[in-house]
Amino acid sequence: MDFKTLSLYKPRMEYRRFGKSNKMVSVITLGGMRFKHGSEDPREHIPQDTLDQCRDTVEKALAQGINLIETAYGYGKSEHAYGQVLNDELKIKRDSYFLMTKGNPKTAEETRKLVALQLKALQTDYLDFYAWHGINTMELLETACAKGGPVEELLKLKQEGIIKHVGFSTHAPLDVILKAIETNLFDFVNLHYYYFFQRNKAAIDLAETKDMGVFIISPNDKGGQLLRSPQKLKELTAPLHPIQWNARFCLSHPGVHTLTFGLPVTVQFDHINGIFPALAPLSPEDDQIKQQLDDQKLLDQYANFDAYCMENDPSGLNIPEILRFRTLWKCYDMKDFGLYRYNMFQEKDHWFPGNFPTYENLQNIDMSRCPPNIPLVELIKETHEGLYRPKVNIDITCKK
Repeated sequence: MDFKTLSLYKPRMEYRRFGKSNKMVSVITLGGMRFKHGSEDPREHIPQDTLDQCRDTVEKALAQGINLIETAYGYGKSEHAYGQVLNDELKIKRDSYFLMTKGNPKTAEETRKLVALQLKALQTDYLDFYAWHGINTMELLETACAKGGPVEELLKLKQEGIIKHVGFSTHAPLDVILKAIETNLFDFVNLHYYYFFQRNKAAIDLAETKDMGVFIISPNDKGGQLLRSPQKLKELTAPLHPIQWNARFCLSHPGVHTLTFGLPVTVQFDHINGIFPALAPLSPEDDQIKQQLDDQKLLDQYANFDAYCMENDPSGLNIPEILRFRTLWKCYDMKDFGLYRYNMFQEKDHWFPGNFPTYENLQNIDMSRCPPNIPLVELIKETHEGLYRPKVNIDITCKK
């Protein structure tokens, strides 16, 4: 493909106005979190197989009509890999694609220094979109938006033309996301929202009233490991693949503008064309699939209890997520996804917080907030027994 005439190429892709930015972005974004050797130091050293992977992925993405590329300082080598491929390897015209990157500096001074490093890594003199990365708690929201703090400095960089649009990314509870949107400081938000996790719809609705761009994080992985969908799920979404139907579901909300397809994105390209047309609202045929999926919750008498009334429980248990994994296991045969995500809970981690149900933690559950007909402790124990896998400490000491 001749990338010098990229604007003349007409692939099968759809584009939406990314809120008040007025940029027409592809409804599929190329993510860049998991490059080979991505977390190895030094970040500026790009091994040949990482470079090859990045070049192959970018070529296929651009040929598919994707015009938004997303990365982050926290993604290790990713910014450097994109910088080399887009400029040195493929020599893509800078005005033919949009760049989004992210960072979570804690002060104004740190913000300036970090953005300078990111511009150098990406080999560009401006960034189309910059998100404060990980407003996941009220404390982080206060840090990011403090007077004279990092977001204020990002807005100064916007005035200088170095950053075109400032947003935030989040894995936070809904109340934190709503609070961040209500600051009116941001042009866009990156958040989680899929068929199997609809909690953040209210945030999308609010963002839409403020004409914010809405970017959906990881619909194929965090949305259910859809590349590895169980046979039952494939049958329920037929004739579409679950990746295709879930993308249509996300895009059926007119306030959603783009979904990130992360690595290994080349595997997912096989499914992209089947997403279109992505109608808002859902077509009658896609809505019928949704009804079939909804009906699966009738298979378990507790599947419709979302447990959001148990958020921020004193036990430290992430009860809504625990029960969501149980529902996906019991109603959709998605046990593998439950095993994958359940064992990621981290007690002191703001990206995916949650204790495991020890005897003491179970005793600390505030049952006054739980409906009396829900055997909550039993459901938590059942989920833990089915999904928990203790981390194995392998003794590599040489024994004679």
